[in-house]
Amino acid sequence: MQKGLFITFEGGDGSGKTTQINLLRDYIAGKGREVITVREPGGVPVSEKIREIILDRNNTEIHNITEMLLYAASRAQLVSQVILPALNDGKCVICDRFVDSSYVYQGFARELGIEVVKTVNDIATQKLVPDITFFIDLDPVIALKRRLDLSKPDRLEMEDIAFHRKVYQGYMKIAGMYPGRIKRINGSGSVEDTFSQVRKYIDELLCRYKN
Repeated sequence: MQKGLFITFEGGDGSGKTTQINLLRDYIAGKGREVITVREPGGVPVSEKIREIILDRNNTEIHNITEMLLYAASRAQLVSQVILPALNDGKCVICDRFVDSSYVYQGFARELGIEVVKTVNDIATQKLVPDITFFIDLDPVIALKRRLDLSKPDRLEMEDIAFHRKVYQGYMKIAGMYPGRIKRINGSGSVEDTFSQVRKYIDELLCRYKN
């Protein structure tokens, strides 16, 4: 059976990833393809417990290297337990964040270096690379305000705006590094306008991967 499709979404907190993921899940399912959605960090019980540690507002003493390794550990479990088996079964997997988040948050914003993060995550992911990645491009000030209007911030969201600007700059950097895979989606318009951009790329991809 043909390998499934691995689709990831990236962007700052509050950029609208979750809404677009839900729309895309329904869109792909409507075309008769089996699709699952997962999130990072988390997605399976072990990874969800790691997520609690990473995002706990009280864990302010977490070292940057510890943070990177915790994300990688959560990712390793999700990849081995869910993502790879689903792809091997020919399913479409949509993931809310993947390795690019670590490149940006730990490699760039935390200044650990993208190459260091890549080395660690190549082990964690068994060198799995998404077929396509959507970067929802939205000004970090607007995105963060949207997020904080919904609920209390987690440990990462509590960082000052300078950190979130570095995250945004990091996404711009990796979008330039991997232009064939990472598609910049303007997230400043309506939900429908944003999804129309996503759908265009997905229609092209699904045509190439017909069973």
